[in-house]
Amino acid sequence: MSYDFDMIVLGGGAAGLTASGVSAGFGAKTMMIEKERLGGDCTWYGCVPSKVLLNEAAKRWVSGKATDFETVKRRLDSVRNAVYNDADHPDIYTDMGIQLEQGAARFTGPHTIEVTDTSGAASTFTSRYFIIAAGSSAMVPPIPRLADTPYLTNHTLFELQSQPESMVIIGAGPIGIEMAQAFNRLGTRVTVVDMAPGIMGKDDPELAEELMDILAEEGVRFVLGAGVQEVHGNDHSVTIQVEQGGETHTIAAEKMLVATGRRPNVENLGLDQAGVAFTRSGISVNARCRTNVRHIYAVGDVTGSFQFTHMAEHTAKIAATNALMKIPMKTDVKHIPWSTYTDPELAHVGASRRELDAAGTSYEVYKFPYHKIDRAVTDGKTRGWILVYARKFDGKIFGADILGAHGGDLIGQFALAMRNGITLRKFADTIFPYPSYALGARRAADQWYIRNQSVGLVRWIQRIFGYSGKLPDLSDPDRIV
Repeated sequence: MSYDFDMIVLGGGAAGLTASGVSAGFGAKTMMIEKERLGGDCTWYGCVPSKVLLNEAAKRWVSGKATDFETVKRRLDSVRNAVYNDADHPDIYTDMGIQLEQGAARFTGPHTIEVTDTSGAASTFTSRYFIIAAGSSAMVPPIPRLADTPYLTNHTLFELQSQPESMVIIGAGPIGIEMAQAFNRLGTRVTVVDMAPGIMGKDDPELAEELMDILAEEGVRFVLGAGVQEVHGNDHSVTIQVEQGGETHTIAAEKMLVATGRRPNVENLGLDQAGVAFTRSGISVNARCRTNVRHIYAVGDVTGSFQFTHMAEHTAKIAATNALMKIPMKTDVKHIPWSTYTDPELAHVGASRRELDAAGTSYEVYKFPYHKIDRAVTDGKTRGWILVYARKFDGKIFGADILGAHGGDLIGQFALAMRNGITLRKFADTIFPYPSYALGARRAADQWYIRNQSVGLVRWIQRIFGYSGKLPDLSDPDRIV
């Protein structure tokens, strides 16, 4: 059977751009469909603008100067456009030979897609393969009267033209916590509300609690273990009622940000017409990113799993390679890093302590504090820890958590080590530049050697070589050298 295209990609965010580029690179005739601007949430409403805001807030926090929000907004828009022009601009992809279509796409059959543009005109295309990269949207919880109350999500937050005097944030996950610190440092009074007893529920509880303490010291107010009962307000002020410990409290603010997670964009894609299995939680895929329909793949946030830009790119490569090259690549779910870019940053890779305990895995915790990293001392960034979970016998790394400056960069070292079977012994034997934050990761690995010392071994060495030095004091099992 003849098709219009070898590959059609639905979506022009991080996953769709990658899938389209890889497909074209393999020589496939490729179409990419996007109903808004290329770049998706990451460029316009997520990773990029949030980091600009955090950076501008950090500068203001250090300088102590009053915030000029107009300048902040101009900087935010400038960076978004720079990233777009450098990586997402349509010309980049048309130069690869990719046909771009702007409009809403929906399946009308297993091999047929209909694209409706802004004027309402519809066009139909066929393809041998499809990759669905439709992304996700802000999940809005069913809070009474929320639909009648003005609120912000990540999709609208970065379009604010003036700085609010106060803000209540519903949700203490990565988005909520990053924006809590950013706006607080810019001078907005911030209150964070969440049903959970702590923040950052997917991260290490001890490090998350330390991060919460740091933000609280900076002025962020936390109302945790609290359920939102009702909200109401207008464009100038909002009020929310929360129930906490059997008591009802009222919180008032100028603006309200809802940051309660993401939901996959599975509506209006015509998935039923193509026979693709899905639920509200996302499109079901196997380890090769293939749906139940052999020629249709799904990647990124739309699958409901691992909703990170770097995983969107990873799964896009896996899907395109499996579909077009028939190389049996599988998604790597054991070494997924993530980071929340607060100050200090909170990062993780691999298995957590809770997961290792639940699996009955025998492991040791090798830790190193930031106040012993000389570069952190010179920079005044001494709060935080590097925690590595590894097997005592050979130093095989199971996972790591980091709270500290450049934690998002350092966690990549452990991801690389785990992926390639590099043990803590090999890590510790590697030369790192001094003074650097990276050396802190190596010194955490050094603790494997330290913890495997024994008085008996030292005595044996003394007898063989005739040494007469003092025996090491190994009485403290938690010593850090």
